[in-house]
Amino acid sequence: MANDIQGLGKLSTSDLLQGKNKTPSSKESDFGEVLKASLDEVNDMQKSGEKAMNDMATGQVKDLHQAALAIDKAEMSMKLMLEVRNKAISAYKEILRTQI
Repeated sequence: MANDIQGLGKLSTSDLLQGKNKTPSSKESDFGEVLKASLDEVNDMQKSGEKAMNDMATGQVKDLHQAALAIDKAEMSMKLMLEVRNKAISAYKEILRTQI
């Protein structure tokens, strides 16, 4: 967990690079599976952040600190996913510019 980027949950960037997110039954997971798992995790964080904001707005929040942490996690995970997307698009454009 120490390698997690701003506490983004169980799946950290170093885990992705080292392949630590593999299931015990499969020896290798493809890029699509890793990407889908990451997107699902970001989606879950966004949902929990939205629920925390709704709870704060309606006064149903029990622990303000935990609600603020959920919102921050959702924000940071979205920023990370956007940066990954931007890097992927940049790499794709670079490949298109490569002459064969």
